Amino acid sequence: MTDMAIIELYWKRDQSALEQTAKLYGGYCFAIANGILGNREDAEECVSDTWLRAWNTIPPQRPHKLSLFLGKITRNLAFDKYKMNRAKKRGGTEMNLVLEELEDCLPTAACVEQIIDEQALVQMINIFLRGLPKRECDIFLLRYWYNKSLKVAL
Repeated sequence: MTDMAIIELYWKRDQSALEQTAKLYGGYCFAIANGILGNREDAEECVSDTWLRAWNTIPPQRPHKLSLFLGKITRNLAFDKYKMNRAKKRGGTEMNLVLEELEDCLPTAACVEQIIDEQALVQMINIFLRGLPKRECDIFLLRYWYNKSLKVAL
């Protein structure tokens, strides 16, 4: 089934959209969540929450690329779960290193000026990535999207 057909099922509020989404993107979303959380149960919970979030946001949203839409939801949910799990304890995990590396690049409060800065940053990163050779672009994405260690990324 195609992304557009699945999205149409969401718009029709047909619950088979969830089955088709899980069938097509379950492994992909689990890999994202598990890469961030490193815990099977938490990753499975994030994936389930992804399906619920997709159900509640389609409609009104109509994603152009369902895999990216679901990946972003999963990633955000996994980061939230990661922060919640680690709120009381600090450790030297790969996620801590990635977050520290990105700390100065990301705005912290949601004001108009920071939202504009964030949008400009997204555009600059996209331009930067398009200008990289494929290998370097893959390394960047492995490190900062999939949270892989530098050993794995290289």
